[in-house]
Amino acid sequence: MGIDVALFDDLHLSRLALTTLIEQCDDVTVVGSLESKPAALEFAELRRPDVMVISFDGRDNETIEFAEKVATLPACRTLLLATECPRPVVRRAFTGGVDGILRRNDSTQRLFEAIHAVHKGDRFFDAELTVAALVNEGCPLTLRQLSILEHLSCGDTVGEIAARLCLSEGTVRNYVSSMVAKLGARNRIDALRIARDAYWI
Repeated sequence: MGIDVALFDDLHLSRLALTTLIEQCDDVTVVGSLESKPAALEFAELRRPDVMVISFDGRDNETIEFAEKVATLPACRTLLLATECPRPVVRRAFTGGVDGILRRNDSTQRLFEAIHAVHKGDRFFDAELTVAALVNEGCPLTLRQLSILEHLSCGDTVGEIAARLCLSEGTVRNYVSSMVAKLGARNRIDALRIARDAYWI
């Protein structure tokens, strides 16, 4: 049985090249090639492709949020194809339910392996990237706390974080209070400063 893949890439030539490349795999069909996140999300909701390949520069938080939304759809797997893979992005993708992340300079065979792996229900994260992202030496915060801190660093409110992470606002406030205490910070702004200075986010 073949794999239906939808592709999001906001750069026209890159999108065409990726479409042609992915269709070189015998059992994969590109059923959608989208240039905007709203159109790609609508396509995913209506068509439910087996895998949504999402291409981005590695630093666009809106694209990560879009990937997290697609990841919540039943029977639709998500694979990020990133130019850069900074630790906060890998960590957020890993903890946010995204099924895999791949560097754009990886081989064609590696891309095909990733598509097949996430389609089978496996997660496809480079071991070196994942360890570097998830193991922050000396950091007293949990992955959940780091995730909330990263949302705060993007300017998200407590309500927005609660909605995105499927938590109550009270739970998010408790996490924030705990983070401030663990880091010996004066407040959440100071906690963000401490975490950034230590390269934890």
